[in-house]
Amino acid sequence: RISSVQADYVIAGAGPAAVSAVQTIAKNDPDGSIIMLSAEQHPPYSRMAIPYVLTGLIDEEGTHLRHEADAWDRLGVKIQHAAVSSIDPAAKSLTLGDGSSCKYGKLLIATGASPVKPPVDGLDLPNVHHCWTLDDAKAIAERATEGSKVVLMGAGFIGCIILEALASQGAELTVVEAEDRMVPRMMDETAGNMLKSWCQEKGINVLTSTRVTAVSQGSGQLDVALDNGDALAADLVVVATGVKANIGFLEGSGIATGAGIKVNEYLCTTDSNIFAAGDCAEARDFSGGWSVQAIQPTATEHGHIAALNMTGSKAAFRGSLNMNVLDTAGLISASFGIWQGVEGGDNVQVVDSEHYRYTRLAFDGDVLVGAVLLGRTSNIGVLRGLIQSKTRLGIWKDRLMQDPNQLMEAYLASTF
Repeated sequence: RISSVQADYVIAGAGPAAVSAVQTIAKNDPDGSIIMLSAEQHPPYSRMAIPYVLTGLIDEEGTHLRHEADAWDRLGVKIQHAAVSSIDPAAKSLTLGDGSSCKYGKLLIATGASPVKPPVDGLDLPNVHHCWTLDDAKAIAERATEGSKVVLMGAGFIGCIILEALASQGAELTVVEAEDRMVPRMMDETAGNMLKSWCQEKGINVLTSTRVTAVSQGSGQLDVALDNGDALAADLVVVATGVKANIGFLEGSGIATGAGIKVNEYLCTTDSNIFAAGDCAEARDFSGGWSVQAIQPTATEHGHIAALNMTGSKAAFRGSLNMNVLDTAGLISASFGIWQGVEGGDNVQVVDSEHYRYTRLAFDGDVLVGAVLLGRTSNIGVLRGLIQSKTRLGIWKDRLMQDPNQLMEAYLASTF
């Protein structure tokens, strides 16, 4: 066992933010030594690819963020498989879960997030799993087979990605969501309930405004009790009830935290030698506020910007656009920016329930600030561009209020 190691740059984490940072550091400071700390025994991989392992579209290696056998050696990166258990900023030292220590010159905390385990009895039973790691995926794949009865707790963004994978395997799937609609942090009531209807039409049982109260071991199956008094039999229970930032090891360190690690526009924490990126960082967002934005494109951008500043550049993070795109049993849905709208702002919506098509645009003055789409893939790039650039639409705002389908015309007229 290594009792102590040290490097000019230490990256705590091995996900997209960490890998983006490592690549930037290796380019900007090729002589600097780099250690990447991975809490798992697998090579650095993308969690967002895990559902595709369940479906068999890719194998485990397909989740890896670098595929060349010597990729990390060529970047001069040493990977140590150990989690961080505590930090001493004054000594610029980390204590690791295996009892060893790691000293750093500059530290990037990219420890990501972990699944939230709700206070429900029975979630420690066999055949109850989160779908967060490659090991989870292997365990779920063994049970989620043709005709197996599966209960999925949660129909948020991650839950719906898992739903797609489970349904494609032919499992008899019941989804239990505590909120009044599917994907409540991505869609309004109209879109969320249209998505529910679509899933039910595809043979997926969706229960909204419903909670699991207990899971117990029955005769050869799990018994899942619901707060409406009903019970479900299941071969497998998958828990997808949200995530929280991995920041517990910072307790007592003096590093400021909220929902995540508080950083400035340079992704630097309250310690000038420590930076944070990805799902554990509470950074500037598109709306001008500060939040944890747990999506992979943001994590990758965080890692790059943080690494530039760690290596001596001065690069500000301006805030990335909140963007989610889902394929749920064949129905594409998307939300962008401040999709809920702003106080005093206008919004317009077009509903075609029969064909599962929905468009909602939200404005602040004559600037498009957010959108929700269901069953529509055309002009998504145009929509994102208008929102991200905060383009003044002028008379085209009124035209879009009359007909939201004129997005391309509005884009061309307002940007050229």
